[in-house]
Amino acid sequence: MKLRVAGMAVLLALLVVLLGAPASAFYLPGVAPIDFEDLAEVTVKVNKLSSIKTQLPYDYYSLDYCKPTEIVNSAENLGEVLRGDRIENSPYVFQMKNDQTCKIVCRKQKLSKGAIKNFKEKIDEDYRVNMILDNLPVAEKRAHSQSPTGQTYDPGFPVGFKGSYQKGGELKYFIYNHLVFTVLYHQDIGSDASRIVGFEVKPFSVKHGYERWEKLDTKLTTCNPNKKVFVTAQMPPQEIDESLEVVFTYDVQFKLSDVKWASRWDTYLLMLDAQIHWFSIINSLMIVLFLSGMVAMIMMRTLLRDISRYNQLESVEEAQEETGWKLVHGDVFRPPTRSGLLCVYVGTGVQFFGMVVVTMIFALLGFLSPANRGGLMTAMLLLWVFMGLFAGYASSRMYKMFKGTNWKRNTLRTAFTFPGVVFVIFFILNALIWGEKSSGAVPFGTMFVLMFLWFGISVPLVFIGSYFGFKQAAIEDPVRTNKIPRQIPEQPWYMQPMFSILIGGVLPFGAVFIELFFILTSIWLHQFYYIFGFLFLVFLILLVTCAEITIVLCYFQLCSEDYNWWWRAYLTSGSSAIYLFLYAGFYFFKNLEITKVVSGIMYFGYMGIISYAFFVLTGTIGFYACYWFVRVIYASVKID
Repeated sequence: MKLRVAGMAVLLALLVVLLGAPASAFYLPGVAPIDFEDLAEVTVKVNKLSSIKTQLPYDYYSLDYCKPTEIVNSAENLGEVLRGDRIENSPYVFQMKNDQTCKIVCRKQKLSKGAIKNFKEKIDEDYRVNMILDNLPVAEKRAHSQSPTGQTYDPGFPVGFKGSYQKGGELKYFIYNHLVFTVLYHQDIGSDASRIVGFEVKPFSVKHGYERWEKLDTKLTTCNPNKKVFVTAQMPPQEIDESLEVVFTYDVQFKLSDVKWASRWDTYLLMLDAQIHWFSIINSLMIVLFLSGMVAMIMMRTLLRDISRYNQLESVEEAQEETGWKLVHGDVFRPPTRSGLLCVYVGTGVQFFGMVVVTMIFALLGFLSPANRGGLMTAMLLLWVFMGLFAGYASSRMYKMFKGTNWKRNTLRTAFTFPGVVFVIFFILNALIWGEKSSGAVPFGTMFVLMFLWFGISVPLVFIGSYFGFKQAAIEDPVRTNKIPRQIPEQPWYMQPMFSILIGGVLPFGAVFIELFFILTSIWLHQFYYIFGFLFLVFLILLVTCAEITIVLCYFQLCSEDYNWWWRAYLTSGSSAIYLFLYAGFYFFKNLEITKVVSGIMYFGYMGIISYAFFVLTGTIGFYACYWFVRVIYASVKID
């Protein structure tokens, strides 16, 4: 038992190292969190400046804020770098459990024209400042009637605001230069251990005054230890102007909280539309299950009747009079046109499927919580790389079934087709983001790491999987293929490939579009997403609907004596990606306020990548379901 526990501990430690998770991201029985009672002081860390208007993150010190003596970058995992996070130290230092009032950070005697322009641009674009204390992001507490607790958190705080101090006055830019921090801590019963469970902020704009400026003993006339700034919030705000100096200050107060350390993220993860979300998911689940039940019942009754009738035919004349899917048995397993490309996309889909399933399992176990910033993206990238083994295996197995001989060429196409397209789009978008001098641009070192993961690990794994897959015996078809292809009769309009393919993608998209709204909101409106249980349920619904709609339409196609089902099976469920991209366009104009051209290109570029990945995943699910169905029905009838 001890060995088993030790083994689990080692495995967990390896996962933590692999995902780059901070220590406070996990709460394990028997492992105590950091006890801040032993620390005299703690430094607040600063993160990126973010905006839902531009979607372009910037480094905190890209604005002319107060800087510490030495700026130290915190260690970041791959996912954090790709998200544009830049975590650094700051001059905001808290004495633990020691309230401070009107603490001076620094004085900016004269801001440059460039700094003022930068501040004004960030205010116009609604940028918010992100800070971190003990792995908790700073947030503004706001009242909200729909929240179960009557309040909600908005991560970060605005850079400033645009308005007029006097009624009817000229519109000017004001900066939030005084921050009132509230640190919530939990005291364990029976011990002196205190742990931080909340980090709140209220920003104020205050035009500070003082009698004389001394580095160590400056007395402000606008506040003092007995007179807090937010009590006298009617004083003039701090305007951003070349002729004015800016004094940055802060208050900090520590409050005892009943929230336990293990539950401190619950407030951040609270979704305002929780009831609507639950109702929508359940409603979608019931509709899809009802439709799936009807489809399964119709298919089973129709198929059983067809198979029974075909097996009871005794004469050749009776068989010749029959029509339907049995007549194409000599052509149904004929290799399709561009069979090599189909093998490539099927192998890539298997790679995606494995990545999604394992990522879901990690997320359900709590390893990829928002407390582990960048953990989700890091896990997805690493799992994608290692799943290349299965991509090569699946691709080569199908390639050999199609009587292919050049397996090395097929392997290279599997290793480079999908990642190559994604990398080209990503490189162009990264160049545009770099042109905007955003921290979201991937640095050269990180780009080298991505290339190493692709060429150094993924490609060799694809070759290894392909080698072992091609060594296996070729998959035998249940019926023989005729040498001369059978002529396909003219098809009615509703069985035309384009129509049936587009119709087939509606149901899979309908199964996920409600959850898609919340996913897009978490990505582009910078909200936390943590209902992986529901996401896994939606993924199962997607899997079932892709399989069933492809099987149904494939059956109708074979009954019409059209045996070209290979590509259509892949495209039927894969066409749901078209609706996903169209919905992304609708979401862009309906829910976002992006005005920059670069930001719009970035949005549609990344949504194009997501839609492409969704096409590969759903197409592969539908293809394998249809392939299994065709093999089963033709193996169950008597073929002379």
